[in-house]
Amino acid sequence: MHEAPSHGTEPPAHGAENPSHGVGAPLRDLRVLDLATLFAGPLAATMLGDFGAEVIKVEHPHKPDPSRGHGPSKDGVGLWWKLLGRNKRTVTLDLSSPQGREVLLRLAADADVVIENFRPGTLERWGLGWDALSEANPRLVLARVTGFGQRGPYAQRPGFGTLAEAMSGFAAVTGEPDGPPTLPPFGLADSIAALSTAYAVMTALAGRAHTGRGQVVDMAIIEPMLTVLGPQPLWYDQLGYVQPRTGNRSANNAPRNTYRTADDRWVAVSTSAQSVAERVLRLVGRPEFLDEPWFATGAGRAEHAAELDEAVGGWIARHTRDEVVSAFEQAQAAVAPVYDVRDVMADPQYRALDSITSVEDDELGPVKMQNVLFRLSETPGAIRWAGRRHGADTDAVLGGLGLSEAEIAALREAGVVR
Repeated sequence: MHEAPSHGTEPPAHGAENPSHGVGAPLRDLRVLDLATLFAGPLAATMLGDFGAEVIKVEHPHKPDPSRGHGPSKDGVGLWWKLLGRNKRTVTLDLSSPQGREVLLRLAADADVVIENFRPGTLERWGLGWDALSEANPRLVLARVTGFGQRGPYAQRPGFGTLAEAMSGFAAVTGEPDGPPTLPPFGLADSIAALSTAYAVMTALAGRAHTGRGQVVDMAIIEPMLTVLGPQPLWYDQLGYVQPRTGNRSANNAPRNTYRTADDRWVAVSTSAQSVAERVLRLVGRPEFLDEPWFATGAGRAEHAAELDEAVGGWIARHTRDEVVSAFEQAQAAVAPVYDVRDVMADPQYRALDSITSVEDDELGPVKMQNVLFRLSETPGAIRWAGRRHGADTDAVLGGLGLSEAEIAALREAGVVR
């Protein structure tokens, strides 16, 4: 089980020990500056913060992270930010100003990681490129998350996850055969890039343990999608094979599809293993298929997907979703109900894992959100607080750097902080 969140925890001053991290938080000695906006970079920082890293979210004084206004809100409070901004201390700082540059360099001198997603050359234009940051802190890891990477003909293009979903080949293989390429209705490429960035940061930190030096992580959002799409480049290189759109069917096995139940709900069936395919056809009362020569391989079954879908779909259509799931479980065949978020919130397996947990928030009270990504038996992560107000920790963080109240007031008067 996950470590229970510490409700109502107030982040400590910069440089102070954070008791809410606990001695078991594996990243409790890590300090991360999150300069990025929207999803891939900030979500990577969230993942580090979930396991104890002290994450300082740096936002422009007058242009907060757009995720604060993305999607639905309650009482004027953006809900997406509550998830993306959790476990982060929020400060405001105009990095393009000389005073903001000096403050950022002071923060970087005592940090382990900086995550940014500005267009290539932007940090350099502000005097905050790798040369300046590494001079301030030779052990710093700088993660640069952009649509197309730091070099190449597209490097200066604005990049978003949608473009990666299109250019990676994902959209081309998603959707019905006679329909258009299909994009996901959520930030798939950004989320995969965030996971990859968190992994890259930890890898760079492991390298630092050997060399004593930091380095630059160049993460192009278009690249992680290529990995999760599997061996398509290898297939094309060796066979000239281009994977087509097949809807919910697979070219590698069948039956594999979604099927409507008698109570107008849906289930998904997968038969990647031959033994499971055999169990499914016995369950639906069509054992004669097992004697067909083509049934012996996944590819052979995929060539007869229409026949198998008719057999399986016809049986499922005569039973309710609960009846289908129960029968498949008894037969040890692979099935899952097609959930929407209401089902997820009520599911006993998710509840047993505490996958959706409750966090106390000073603006909204208790809020439910996804828990930390995985469970560690000895050093678990925790959600210590949900996303905080814009600039909530500016004074505390800058005071922790040694700036006086008068100096902070002067920065505020100059518009460098809010």
